[in-house]
This record gives sequence, C-alpha cells and structure tokens, in this order.
Amino acid sequence: MNLIYFSLTNLEPLITANAIVALANIAILIALLVLYVRVYKSSRAKFTIGLMLFVGLLMLHNIIAVYGYFMMEPLYAEALIPYFLAIHIAELAGLSVLLRITLL
Repeated sequence: MNLIYFSLTNLEPLITANAIVALANIAILIALLVLYVRVYKSSRAKFTIGLMLFVGLLMLHNIIAVYGYFMMEPLYAEALIPYFLAIHIAELAGLSVLLRITLL
C-alpha cells in the first residue's frame, strides 16, 4: 500500500491560504452573528441564543486557527497542511450556505 505524502519545502503559501480561508470564515460568522442578534432582539427566541453560541464557538475556532498557523508553523507536519486547507474550505462552503439560507 503506497501512501502519498506532500513534500513541501516551503509551507508558507499553504499556511497563508489556510489563514485567508479561515479569515473568510470569520467574516461570514460575524455577518451571521449580527443577523442572529437582530433576530433575538426582535423575537427573544431562545433558539437564537443557541445559534449565537454556535457562531461564537466557530469564530473562536477560526481565530485560534489563524493565530496557530502563524505562531506554530514549524510545528505542523507538512503532510497535514493540505488537509487543513480542505477542512477550512468545506467549512467555508457550509457557512456560505448557512448565510444564504439565513438571508432568505
């Protein structure tokens, strides 16, 4: 069984791509948080508190990720970085759909 490993001598472009996608996630999460706060103010629905908590925790995850990419770059295994990028892109797609549905 052959395993494919990414042999990258310079991780900076992938680290930067990860950070950019995570920052895009943060921007969408801020938009969602603003929308959910408006909904809560007008309806006082408890469900909206859960949505705000969800958005807050995802935002914390992305803030920590951006910080970690730059502060702990030497500690990341080269083969993991492309997978982290795929995870962030999948998260971006999901958040984009959630924002679109919320705006309908």
